[in-house]
Parts: sequence; C-alpha cells; structure tokens
Amino acid sequence: MRQKNISYAVIGVLLLAGALMPLVLKQYHLYMMTEIVIFSLFAVSYNLLLGYAGLLSFGHALFFGLSGFATALAIIHIPGLTILNTVLIGLVPSIVAGVVIGGLLLRHKGSYFALLTLAFSALFYAIAIKWYAVTGGDNGLNFTRPDLNLGIFTVSMASLAHFYYLVLIVVGAAIVFCWYFTHTAMGKTIVLMRENEERMQFLGYNTNAARLVLFIFTGALAGLAGSFYVLHFEFVSHKAVSLDMTTVVLLMTFVGGTKKFWGPILGVFIYIIFQNYLSEITDHWALFMGIIFILMVLFVPGGLSEFLLKVQRRLFGKQVRNGGEYAVPEEGRS
Repeated sequence: MRQKNISYAVIGVLLLAGALMPLVLKQYHLYMMTEIVIFSLFAVSYNLLLGYAGLLSFGHALFFGLSGFATALAIIHIPGLTILNTVLIGLVPSIVAGVVIGGLLLRHKGSYFALLTLAFSALFYAIAIKWYAVTGGDNGLNFTRPDLNLGIFTVSMASLAHFYYLVLIVVGAAIVFCWYFTHTAMGKTIVLMRENEERMQFLGYNTNAARLVLFIFTGALAGLAGSFYVLHFEFVSHKAVSLDMTTVVLLMTFVGGTKKFWGPILGVFIYIIFQNYLSEITDHWALFMGIIFILMVLFVPGGLSEFLLKVQRRLFGKQVRNGGEYAVPEEGRS
C-alpha cells in the first residue's frame, strides 16, 4: 500500500509539473513538449504489446495513421465539429481495424505475427499514397484545428498553451489508465500468458480472447495518439501510417526500455529532444540516432530505464524488484 501511495504521489507531481510547463517554457519548447506527451502515449501503447504481451508488431503505426486521417477528414468534411468530437470519430477506424486485424493475425505468433503486421502496414500505406481523392496522396491534408466547446463557453485551440493543456489532460489520463491497467488482473494475466501460455490455458484462461482485447485496446490508444498528433501539426500525410512511424515508436520503446512502464516515456524524451537538436546541426541526424540505437542494443540492452535502476542500486544499495510498481511483473516465470 505504501509503495502504491508513493506511485500516486509521483504521478501527481509529474502532472503538476506538466501543468506548469506553459508558464516556464518558450513557445518552441512548449511545442516540443506537446509532441513528447502525444508520443508518450503512442510508445506506452506499443510497449503494452511488446514488453507486456511479447508481441512484436511492425504495423502499430497503422492505427496511429488511421485515426489521424479520420480526424482530418472529419474536420474537413463535417463543418461545426468540436475538437473532442473529431477525436472520438478518429478512434472508430482504429477500434474497427483492431477487431478485424486482431481476429485475423492473433492466431499466429512470433515472426509470423510480426511479418503479417508488416504486410498490413504496407497495404494501408499503399492505400494512403494511391487514394489521392481521400488522403491527398503525397501532398497530405491540411486543416485548421477546431475549438473546444464546453457548453457554457468555447476555448480557442489556436493557442498552443490551450491545446497543450487539452493534450495533457486527455493523453495524460490515458497514460495513467494504462499504468492502472498493468496492475489489474487483466494486465497481470497478459504478462503470465507471455511467460507460459500453456499453463494459463491449463488453468482455464481464454488466452486468444485476452490477447485480442489487448490488441484492440492498444490500437485504440495508438489511434488516440494519432488523432492528437495530426491536431498538433494541423496536417496529416501517408507518413503517419508508414513503416517509418512504427520504426520511430520502436526506437523510442527500445531506447527507454521495455521492462519498465515508464521506460518508453523516457525513450520519447530522449528521442524527440535529440531529433530536434541534432536536426538543427546536421541533415544526417537519422544516422546518429541509428548509431545511438545500435550502441543501446549492444551495451544497454535493457534500455535507459534498466541502466538508471542499476545506477540506483549501486549508489544506494537498494534492490529494485522487477515486480515493482513501474516494472513489467515477472510472476509466473518458469
């Protein structure tokens, strides 16, 4: 109970710090911070698949881009929509895709599952490029971010600070819910399935249904991130559904670490900050990010979160259990 109270306190402090950002950051840095919050949800959703369920997917950007396009199309073709309505509309195709694709692919595991997700990602990427009348093809879609209608009054989303607070509240709440989910019976069941699926089936668990629920859930989370991503940039193109976008979230997750819940969030901070500052120095910033990723895999395979915990153990002599509040539980390991 004490450890859980500490976790709640840490979450509260982080949200309070996030709320103070518009007061202390310049416009450019606030723009970057908004992007970090959005990608944090994307990376957390990916880690629920990879780190918790052990499902390597090369098509997670499919949900991200689907909701992005749906959000943009709703704004362009349905006049008078408020920003929250567009986000809700954007979630629909991601949920539907999660049901359909999950039902087809989750019968397979390992490399077969990974390659099939890659095939579906390539299919939707081709559609995004070729269906020019809907997606805008290579040119993408431009739009103006709608306002937030609270009934009594309307909040202008033209202000970056106002939009940042909306992102912080909605996306922040989604991330906190993901953390809570990992501590529920369903969340622990997912981890136990990863460790020994046959034992879970023997105990009477429907592992296929649990895996499908997780797949739909993570797809919806990625879709929510995708909706806010296009609202942030007021633009969407085929890159949102491309393999490059999946590669980006994969790098973020691996750099931060898949074994800890907060690892991917740390990876997002590192990736976006390095990307923004390296891109100002050189056009070959992607090469340096690739080198960093290779070094991480070779020398810090557990990611930065694992490295920081090792440093903590050495400095303070504390043993941090893998089953702690922010760790992927290790119960059921045989």
